[in-house]
Amino acid sequence: MEAGSRTGPEKQFLPCFRWVWAHSDCRSGFSLLDMLPMEPECRVWTAVLLLGTCLLYCARVTVPICAVALSAHFGWDKKQSGVVLSSFFWGYCLTQVIGGHISDQIGGEKVLLLSASAWGFLTFITPLLTQITSAHLVFMTCSRFLMGLLQGVYFPSLASLLSQRVRESERAFTYSTVGTGSQFGTLVIGAAGSLLLDWYGWESVFYFSGLLTLLWVYCTCKYLLTEKDLVIPIDYLMRSISISKQNKVPWKQLFKKAPIWAVIVAQLCTASTFFTLLSWLPTFFKETFPESKVSTGGGRRAGLPALLSESGVVFCAGLATPCCCNDSMTGFSWGF
Repeated sequence: MEAGSRTGPEKQFLPCFRWVWAHSDCRSGFSLLDMLPMEPECRVWTAVLLLGTCLLYCARVTVPICAVALSAHFGWDKKQSGVVLSSFFWGYCLTQVIGGHISDQIGGEKVLLLSASAWGFLTFITPLLTQITSAHLVFMTCSRFLMGLLQGVYFPSLASLLSQRVRESERAFTYSTVGTGSQFGTLVIGAAGSLLLDWYGWESVFYFSGLLTLLWVYCTCKYLLTEKDLVIPIDYLMRSISISKQNKVPWKQLFKKAPIWAVIVAQLCTASTFFTLLSWLPTFFKETFPESKVSTGGGRRAGLPALLSESGVVFCAGLATPCCCNDSMTGFSWGF
């Protein structure tokens, strides 16, 4: 088979799965490529991806945790602090679709590791770069915007990876298990970050998060992937830049489906509420309780929404799995 082909049962996959042809009761009437997990390796990869999601949020939440200290250090007012906090999401929304498309072409694991190494390095060197520039507001705004661009590809590439490697009946539970790393990461950086902030200053929070991310990338590449898995063929890369007519997404038909709009509205409400609380709760505690120890633990208390949501994620995924396998719920994906 040619190196550029990614169809058929001979294509390369993560070592945690072996693939077989299996019958599926889908509308097309054809057999689908299904897989049987190899238990020990599958558990390792699930844990690795969960840890990666955890570190994603550790890096993402560094600035909200340190917002009060950064404002005091650089002399920012609330408006300037808000510009820095919001700049992340302007970058984050720009790479969602392209990240998923590239992942489908070259492999989600490659996109995950490339983006993680980039945002980990950026997080680690941020305190160092602030010492060589006087335009701190501009630098931090651009840094957070770039961080958003890099992290915007993570969940689309994760979805692409799992959609190709996990059978449909287990996909919701696996994705939600890996996704719980977002809440866990918020809790970790909220607790450890607040302690580091009190003991060693805001710079230590960035060093801590960035170093752990780079260590995760190194260990994943060294112990779980082969050299062949890390190579990106030129034809794959060129193919990811262009979209063929056969692979174009039918956006008009997609946005006519009620389930799509339900997911969009739910994600909009959840994300806007969660990140508003996460970004501004440390500032709220500092201003409301200036003389109390509550103010110094604002980062830990900012993670309380994540603590409450953690317990419901896997439970709800268990309820969603039967629905995802029901034709009445997933028919829109087969109608194209």
